[in-house]
Amino acid sequence: MDTTYGRAVALAVPVFIFLIALEFTIDRVRRTHYYHLADAINSLSCGIVSTGMRVFFGFLGLFVYEWVLQHAAPLQLAANRWFTWVYAFVLYDLCYYWQHRLGHTVGLFWATHSVHHQSEEFNLTTALRQPGTGAFTNWIFYVPLALSGVPIQVFLLTGVAQLFYQFWPHTQLIGRLGVLDRWIQTPSNHRVHHAQNDLYLDRNYVGVFLVWDHLFGTFQEERDEEPCIYGVRGQLKSWNPVWANLHYWWLMAVDCGRARRWSDKARIWIAPPGWRPADVEARFPKTEYDPYRDFSRYDPARSVGLSVYAAVQFLGVMAANSHFLALLAKQGTWWNLAYFGFILGSLLCLGGVLESRREFLLLEAVRMAGIAACTLGGGVWFGGVQDARVVMGIGAFAVASLGGLWMAAAGKEEPSARERANAGAGTT
Repeated sequence: MDTTYGRAVALAVPVFIFLIALEFTIDRVRRTHYYHLADAINSLSCGIVSTGMRVFFGFLGLFVYEWVLQHAAPLQLAANRWFTWVYAFVLYDLCYYWQHRLGHTVGLFWATHSVHHQSEEFNLTTALRQPGTGAFTNWIFYVPLALSGVPIQVFLLTGVAQLFYQFWPHTQLIGRLGVLDRWIQTPSNHRVHHAQNDLYLDRNYVGVFLVWDHLFGTFQEERDEEPCIYGVRGQLKSWNPVWANLHYWWLMAVDCGRARRWSDKARIWIAPPGWRPADVEARFPKTEYDPYRDFSRYDPARSVGLSVYAAVQFLGVMAANSHFLALLAKQGTWWNLAYFGFILGSLLCLGGVLESRREFLLLEAVRMAGIAACTLGGGVWFGGVQDARVVMGIGAFAVASLGGLWMAAAGKEEPSARERANAGAGTT
């Protein structure tokens, strides 16, 4: 397990949450409406999924990195030299540029990276909307650091520093920054990157140093006459963090199954995002997407009660995730997997609650009943917690949540987007 990353995230989360709360407060005072509750919960849920997946599967890249460093690197740099750290940071940023660029231009990599772009809002929660499948593919781009002899501890800490730097540019509250906008990643530059406007599409890939975009011809400055439209072309239309991670993989798999030629079946995975075999397009045509015409903020959750319920439960899941990260090195792998499975299932249920889907409301009730049975009946919680006050508190919260869920679900709701569409089509 990649416990180094887990510990770093655990330390950074309080800072991230404080800054998100600050941005949210300023947003409400200024009435800029850059936040949407369900979208923010979904983005943070994707971040929790990503952290857990990297903790459990980050060893894949670390294993390859260590092997290359020991058997293929012509020399090994000293970790106690300042030059090693500066060199590693600059090279890491260059490797990140190409990881990011290919993440937008190759279907296989876009399937992973698209999660980060699905939000139709742009705020600090978007920064934490990271993909869960990145641990399986992203390590490929950092092999050059191993070949250069960068020690693995330097590689890990450099990567964490570069990733955490990219938190602050995800905001609309900071405007242009003059000369800085020409040299480093800033909010203005990153707003362009997240926009789906024709002018801005697939631009500004850097993590820190803008020199790479200038050098490789992918820089685009933000323009006042062209407001950014956020999200992906063809919205996700779901608050389910698991589906968010599988969405584009599924689309490619479906087209792969429909394609008649084996060459097209293979090309789907390496072609630019959106490419489809001619025979598939002919038999299963899709409406051409226009970001200026088709853009709309998807909002399937209308029940205020369910929204409040999901927000409260998500705070509980965040607390459980912090507890999970703190336990990583203290309990066995199977218990860690079980705890993460519980967290993942909880996020899946809450996504369905935000969509007001009856089957997920039932699953959420089962989840709460299970928590109450384990704590009030068994007297224990994950990590061997047996403090009666803590365990009884969790059990009481679960029982109260069952009542809250029942009242929220029984409340009057407006028709969902799906129901309105069906009504318009004359179906029931």
